[in-house]
Amino acid sequence: MADPDDSFITAARLRPEISQSWRRSLMSGLRPDSGVRLEASMDIDRRGRLQIAAAPVLDQLALELADTGFGILLADSRARIIARRFGERRLETAFDRAGIAIGSLFLEETTGTNSIATAFELRRGCAVLGEEHYIESFKGFSCYGHPLISRVTGRLEGVLDISCPAHLANPLLGPFLARAAREIESQLLLGAREAEQRLLAAYQTAAAGGRRAVAAFAEGVVMASAKAMELLDPCDHAVLRGLAADLPARDHSVRREVELSSGRSVSVTLRAVPGTGGVLAELTDEASPRPRVPRAGERMGWIRVEAAGDIAGHRGSRRPVLVCGEPGTGRSTTVATLAEGQVVRRWDTVELLRADAVDLVRQVAAESPEVVVVEDVHLLSPPLVAQVARLLSAERVWTVLTSAPLADLAPEHAALAARCLARIELPPLRARREEIPSLVRSFVHRLYPEARVRFTPQALEALAAHPWPGNLHELREVLRQVLEHRSAGDITRADLPPMLREAARTRHLSLVERAEYETILAALRGCSGNKVHAARRLGMSRATLYRRIRALGIDDTDTVTASRTGGTGVRAHADGC
Repeated sequence: MADPDDSFITAARLRPEISQSWRRSLMSGLRPDSGVRLEASMDIDRRGRLQIAAAPVLDQLALELADTGFGILLADSRARIIARRFGERRLETAFDRAGIAIGSLFLEETTGTNSIATAFELRRGCAVLGEEHYIESFKGFSCYGHPLISRVTGRLEGVLDISCPAHLANPLLGPFLARAAREIESQLLLGAREAEQRLLAAYQTAAAGGRRAVAAFAEGVVMASAKAMELLDPCDHAVLRGLAADLPARDHSVRREVELSSGRSVSVTLRAVPGTGGVLAELTDEASPRPRVPRAGERMGWIRVEAAGDIAGHRGSRRPVLVCGEPGTGRSTTVATLAEGQVVRRWDTVELLRADAVDLVRQVAAESPEVVVVEDVHLLSPPLVAQVARLLSAERVWTVLTSAPLADLAPEHAALAARCLARIELPPLRARREEIPSLVRSFVHRLYPEARVRFTPQALEALAAHPWPGNLHELREVLRQVLEHRSAGDITRADLPPMLREAARTRHLSLVERAEYETILAALRGCSGNKVHAARRLGMSRATLYRRIRALGIDDTDTVTASRTGGTGVRAHADGC
């Protein structure tokens, strides 16, 4: 694919950092005359640490800028605007018309060159003056942006911006904004210590009396009561951390059922502690242990307990059953368990499509099976859908269908599925993260019964972080590959395939940071690990690239491993990569 025409950038005679930003915007598919659609996100934590730390500084800036044409914007670590202050009403109205509102996402690939998106990209202060804006609709403004860096973790916490009509631009605004950014960073440092104290206070309140199983999780912090320590082992901590990472900012609490590595079933209530970035987990030990799933041969280890209960009821009622779910979730295994010990006639879509005007009802009557199974009905043609519908109405035969998830069915297939009032819906593995440890134990026992291995908490976190598009089938193949190389001892994150190690690193990154992680890693691999060439390809300085690599936790060992296993990664060069 040819590079887009960038002659207009050269002709504009821009400052180097602005020119590079324009090129990044162009390479992302954005044109200067593009309309900017700034859809405001509602998932804003209005009591987050950055909001609390910045509020007094923003209020002071608002007083200093009263009755002027200047405004202050605060963006968070995802480049979303989370606070605004204005010196006069006219500028607020102009921003509203431009769509610059609370929740608006400012990235170079969506808004081009501006002081929020470009400071977010460069991780240093920058000014974008009038015509230097990439998007035409922003050229009436001048703005100065400064990143907010955590003095504890070194991570980007947000961007502070001061904006005004283009004719009011003043070089003194840069130092003015940098001073305010340093004050917010100082407040963040104090807030981090206060957040630890608030998290400790919330934990002590929840664990008062010592009779409750309570754990608290935050970045680099784990606290657990004596009762929680009795219930949890390190593998369970990994599962709870994964559940905590999935807790939406706007939700106060989430209740989940979790099977611990010991086999005990507990109810876990996860609650975010406002202003701390931490989560409290309160565990309730069930009065009786979770009943073990009855197994048919070696198959039932795939099936959830809820589905196992459904199976017993459906076998008794013998009403038409629909088993639906994504590929790899265990549809065929569930069907085999439903029909165990009975005479089965099974058709799959390929067989039916190859058959010449097969009459399903007549053929079933001739063969007299006890169970008729039709797999993947979402792939059937309309005439075959009609035949299966007739089959569902036939007497003295139990019919079981399998299909994709109900939400993915076409109208004619959805109508067929609606005729099966008995359903077993199998969730994808990404919705069963808390079951990863027990599933791993089950698969290891089946694949290599003689193996004497232990998956470390870091390895389980990596497994829980992966999206598992292939569901249980993919998990089985990953474990097969791991166990072929190690049959005893601890299995660590380094023993897992590269894609799972990357997923573990990016799990706690925002969507924006995750996209940046993948982009930089792809550039490094495409440039044979050479950071100088990768920085040039990305349109940033080598120093900026080094900072982003450190901040995002990109590890050169992944490219080395990918090279050895036939991936696109290569060994780092000797120039410091």
